[in-house]
Amino acid sequence: MKKDLPAGQLSESHLSKAKISNADLYSEVRAPADGRTVLEARFLESQTKLSASRQKLLTQILEEADETFFLSSRDLGRRYGVDTATIVRTVQAMGYKRFADFTHDLRNHFVTQITPYASMRAATKKQQSVDDYVHQSLDNDLANLNSLKSSFNAKTIVGLAKQIQGAHRIVVVGLDFASSLALSLAYALVRLGCDAEAPMGGRGSVQNKVGILTGKDLLIAISFGKCLRETVEAVLQARQHNVPTFGITDGDGTPIARYCDNYVTASTGRSSFLDSYVAPVAVINAILVACAHSRPKRSLESLEQFDKGVGARSRWFHEKDVFD
Repeated sequence: MKKDLPAGQLSESHLSKAKISNADLYSEVRAPADGRTVLEARFLESQTKLSASRQKLLTQILEEADETFFLSSRDLGRRYGVDTATIVRTVQAMGYKRFADFTHDLRNHFVTQITPYASMRAATKKQQSVDDYVHQSLDNDLANLNSLKSSFNAKTIVGLAKQIQGAHRIVVVGLDFASSLALSLAYALVRLGCDAEAPMGGRGSVQNKVGILTGKDLLIAISFGKCLRETVEAVLQARQHNVPTFGITDGDGTPIARYCDNYVTASTGRSSFLDSYVAPVAVINAILVACAHSRPKRSLESLEQFDKGVGARSRWFHEKDVFD
């Protein structure tokens, strides 16, 4: 049974308009196994029942989900120059009995499809000062961290720590912006005496590292939102070889959450174009603390060895070095 942490957050303005919580957005997602959202699947299945004009209307609504997911049927009609009845009939043609059911799936579609461009575009429409954006970013980071803390499940982290300590090898896959998270986790695990690495480079490099793993090893995958293809493919490749997998992601409906054996979620809700990694970093710190204290003797021996070797005095800067 999967034990998860709270889901990701959207901007405060979007949530207030929609009158929904971040947890609601993610916890109720039931996306098809092929990665499409529920709304995308319904749209595809009902295209033969939809006229060209209705298909165009729905395409516009989906493409502009960041500006439409919180609108009423009347507001949607005004936006696209049609009457409310046309909006309702179009939704019903897709198989929805209520407009509220459609907006629910539209909200979930927005969450999984949001891009840096869409997020930045929404943020710029607030017409705030740069100072305001900076303060909002810090407030958003704090909200993400509080969301994590409010429902934190330490048993999930302790269970992962035991799994890490028992694994022969650990491969941490995190690409693009998430590469910093993967490198940090792998580096710290090595310091604790684990055989861990975070492969960088192209798709082939990751595939080669994952391809030699066995059932006695562990793959940790880090990706958020729609999730990067290479990271998800690494998980699927590991599963084919019965390699245990664990995911760090930001929602129960993400591909990482669906395909990993177990996972933890931490909000990456952004106030501008860039995901906030404050909460995922906190999760990684918790994992490392759990690993260190689950086998303290091993951890101390490894840290002591480092201090006597590469961690010796010559590694650190001293003022006298300037004058030598």
